[in-house]
Amino acid sequence: MTLRPYRPEDLPRIAALFYETVHTVCAKDYTKAQLDAWATGDIDERAWNESFLAHTTLVAEENEIIGFADMTADGYLDRLYVKHTHLRRGVATALLDALESACPAKEYTAHVSLTARPFFERRGYRVVKEQQVERKGVLLTNFVMKKAPL
Repeated sequence: MTLRPYRPEDLPRIAALFYETVHTVCAKDYTKAQLDAWATGDIDERAWNESFLAHTTLVAEENEIIGFADMTADGYLDRLYVKHTHLRRGVATALLDALESACPAKEYTAHVSLTARPFFERRGYRVVKEQQVERKGVLLTNFVMKKAPL
C-alpha cells in the first residue's frame, strides 16, 4: 500500500468508494433510508474537490484506490473511508497516522459514525457528545470525538 496526495482526477473513484463503503460497511448500524440519505451516489463534485484541495488529503492505493482521508490544518478530520474489501488491513490507521503527523494540532476532532466509533476509540479519541444529524430529512446518529496529541 502506498499513500499519496489527492489529485482532482481521483474524484470519480473516491466518490464511488465513498458510496460503496457507506452502503456496505455501515449497513449493520444504519437503516437503508439512513444509508441512502448519507450517500446518495450524487456528490457535489466541485465542493468535494475544493475541500480536498484546501485540506491535507491523502489517497491510499494498492493497484487501485483503497482509501482516502482529509484533515484541516487545525486538526478536523473531515472524511476517512476505506474500501470494504480492505478493512482491518491497516489502511485507516496509515491514513490517520499520516494526517495527524502532517497536521500537528492542539486537538484532533472528528464526527464519527456508529460503525467507526470503535476504531477511533482504539486510537485515543473520546466521545464528546452523541448527536443526531439530518441528511435529506433523515436523522443519523454520530459522535463528536476528540483526541489530544501525545
